[in-house]
Amino acid sequence: MSEDLSGKVALVAGGTRGASRAIAVELGRSGATVYVTGRSSGNQRSEVDRAETIEGTVELITEAGGTGIAVRVDHLDPDQVRELATRIDGEHGRLDLLVDGLWGGDNHLGWGQPVWEHSLEASLRMIRLGIDAHIITSHHLLPLVIREPGGLVVEMTDGTAEYNAKFRVGTSLAFYVAKTAGHHLAIAQAHELKDHGCTAVALTPGWLRSETMLDVYGVTEENWRDATSQEPHFCVSESPTFVGRTLVALAADPDRERFSGQTLSTGQLAKIYEVDDVDGSRPDAWRYLTEVVDAGKPADATGYR
Repeated sequence: MSEDLSGKVALVAGGTRGASRAIAVELGRSGATVYVTGRSSGNQRSEVDRAETIEGTVELITEAGGTGIAVRVDHLDPDQVRELATRIDGEHGRLDLLVDGLWGGDNHLGWGQPVWEHSLEASLRMIRLGIDAHIITSHHLLPLVIREPGGLVVEMTDGTAEYNAKFRVGTSLAFYVAKTAGHHLAIAQAHELKDHGCTAVALTPGWLRSETMLDVYGVTEENWRDATSQEPHFCVSESPTFVGRTLVALAADPDRERFSGQTLSTGQLAKIYEVDDVDGSRPDAWRYLTEVVDAGKPADATGYR
């Protein structure tokens, strides 16, 4: 199956770092024109307070031979999102692919804290970032997606619908609610888009070797396996490029509507589309977490990548 997305117009909302950055790069590599939005731009940083910027993502798109356009947008501000939609409408008249990777809640996680101990401000901020921003974005951008049949909306989330059917012990209530909302956003938008010939899904990476995760373990993408001495189960981790490649394969599939309303994982899509990670493997992290980590077995990625 061809993965040529030439002529397609894509928006990666929250494309500053992590999975969303890699998705933007791979979409650009495949020929799409990619708008990259976020709050970290130039010398302005979001509350995540890291060095990555939307301009940095566009530089990576350019290096990959693609076309990227950085637009600073706070997706919690309806006026800014409306202006973004107006700009894309004026420049292209449609939007073929909306990837909603908005988050920025890493400094508010409060792992293991019950809701009455977790900062109320932090809890509500995660809800705003993980739900409100996504709905605001859909409200203003979906009118461009439905201009022509074949549009695709991807809600980035954390965890499969099956894995998140139970509370994620060790996380926090607001994080859990914010991330599981991705499943329901996909279900609702799939219904609303159906009559327009468009598709909506949620997509979860596995154990992602994001910039932040690599920093946590003090490793780089080149020597990431060294982190298994600290966390043996890190052996099943995947590069951000993996999620980018699997999403491109989905976007290029003319029969992708069969997945509408579902939550998909990188491991699942890699099997369907025969997509490899950068090391030639196909990590299936969520199956590993269920069958190895949660089962209390020693770390061993054999059969899971």
